[in-house]
Amino acid sequence: MNIGLTGGIATGKSTVAEMLKLRGAIISDADVIAREVVAAGSPGLAQVVAHFGKLYLRPDGTLDRIRLGERIFQDKQARSELNHILHPLIMAKMQKEVRRIEKENPDTIIVWDIPLLYEEDLTEFVEKVIVVYVAEDQQIKRLMLRNNYTEEEATMRVQSQMSIERKKERADFVIDNQGTLSETERQVDQLWNYLILKNGSNRP
Repeated sequence: MNIGLTGGIATGKSTVAEMLKLRGAIISDADVIAREVVAAGSPGLAQVVAHFGKLYLRPDGTLDRIRLGERIFQDKQARSELNHILHPLIMAKMQKEVRRIEKENPDTIIVWDIPLLYEEDLTEFVEKVIVVYVAEDQQIKRLMLRNNYTEEEATMRVQSQMSIERKKERADFVIDNQGTLSETERQVDQLWNYLILKNGSNRP
């Protein structure tokens, strides 16, 4: 079974992914793969540098992710161009990884952890979608606390993604992460038991 997991920046998606992993899911993480496809010397990095310039290449040959991040969060067109370069590489690698997992563990539950699942119209790869939700004002507050951003900086980053309310409306399952960790754990337990039942097994 292939399940999508998404949310918004600072909603706690990684926390929920870890909870699902502890219960037996295998996680295919787009953020991890995104780093791999722009590793030093990779074709992906070469494409990024060719498009955006050597300005975003660090002296050690790695991508200057902080500088590039500042650029794309301020420039919608640049963000779209970067996604156009990287997303095909990321999805090709994720699909290859998932095929390997399915071959080795045919009865497992695979979670495709993709921040831009809806923005990039990637729902075709999964059967159902989980959205990790907190209200936008909470996203902004958490991001300010976590990254030491100003309110303006945090708001800009939150609003660079699809509204969390729109994602919530489209979700098959919603994990409301606005309460305590224990409350989130209980929701994940309920969802996991449902997924196990739908997967036709007492274990993944």
